[in-house]
Amino acid sequence: MEGPEGKYAWTATVGEKGQIVIPKQAREIFGIEPGDVLLLLGDKERGIAILPKENMQQLHNMTFGGSDQ
Repeated sequence: MEGPEGKYAWTATVGEKGQIVIPKQAREIFGIEPGDVLLLLGDKERGIAILPKENMQQLHNMTFGGSDQ
């Protein structure tokens, strides 16, 4: 499903083992490859966000202060 330019929405089904499959289009757009590590952030009111591991340092710095170098 496509929205405004650069905005997307997909669905994923949770399997019996709690696994989800990231849709092919999403993997291609965001360059997600087998073996990549993703960061999952959860908020009981807002839901779950999935970020590339590379964003972890930037997120830490935004939350706790510091340089994102």
